[in-house]
Amino acid sequence: MIQVRNVSKTFRRAKEAEGVHALDGVSLDVEPNTFVTLVGPSGCGKTTLLRMLNGLIRPDSGEIFVGGEAPRPGPHMGFVFQSFRLMPWRTIRSNVAFTVEICGMSADERAERTDRYLEMVGLQRFADSYPSELSGGMKQRAALARALIAEPRYLLMDEPFASLDAQTREFMQMELLKLWYNHKSVVVFVTHSVDEAVLLSDRIVLLRPRPGQVAEVIDVDLPHPRFDYDVRATPRFVELRHHLWEQIKAMVTEVG
Repeated sequence: MIQVRNVSKTFRRAKEAEGVHALDGVSLDVEPNTFVTLVGPSGCGKTTLLRMLNGLIRPDSGEIFVGGEAPRPGPHMGFVFQSFRLMPWRTIRSNVAFTVEICGMSADERAERTDRYLEMVGLQRFADSYPSELSGGMKQRAALARALIAEPRYLLMDEPFASLDAQTREFMQMELLKLWYNHKSVVVFVTHSVDEAVLLSDRIVLLRPRPGQVAEVIDVDLPHPRFDYDVRATPRFVELRHHLWEQIKAMVTEVG
C-alpha cells in the first residue's frame, strides 16, 4: 500500500522569494494490486508527486509511506519514463538486463529472466539490436521490460506513451493492461490523456493546478480484463470520460 499524507512541495528559484508551489496538502491511498492514474491540467504536480513516491524528491511537509516505509529507489520500485532512457551503446538485451545486473543476480538467472521479459514484450527477435535501430514503440517496450524484469512491487510510469503515434500508443496500452493483469502489482501512472486514464485505471486521482491539490478521486468500475472487449464503446466508459473531461475543462477555464 502507498499512503500520502498532507504532502506539500515548493521549488525555490534564484531571485524568487515565493518559488513555485507545486503541491499543497495532497493526501491519497493506493491499495495493493491496483492501477491508479494521476491526471489534471499542466502544472498540477503529477510528475512531482510521482517522483516523491520513488524517493527522488522529498516533500517539504507531510509524509509518504510505501509498504509502510519511507520511499526509496531500488529494485522493488520500477520507473518508466516518457523518453525511454535506453543506453545507446548497449543492445536491447543488455539494456533490459541492466536492472538485474545491479541487483547481484547470478548470470544464469539473469539470462533466463532477460529472455523471458524480452519475449513477454515481443522483442526477442531484436535482442541484439541497438536502440537507434528500433521504432519508438519498440523502444518503449524495451523500457517497460527493463522496469519489469526485477519484478517490482511498485511500477511508476510518467507519461510513457506520450511520444508515440496513436496506433502504437493504443497497442502499448493493451500490452500494459495484459502485463499488469497477469503480474499484479501497484501501478501509478501519469497521463494527460482522459481516454487513457479511463481505459487503464482502477482509480483516477484528479489534481487541480497551482498548487496541486486532490480535486476528486474517481473509481473506474469497468470490468477486467479490459483487453478482451471494446471497453471504449461501452456507455460507462463514455460517461466516465465525459465527467473527467468536463472537470478538467472547468479547471483550465478557472486558471486561465
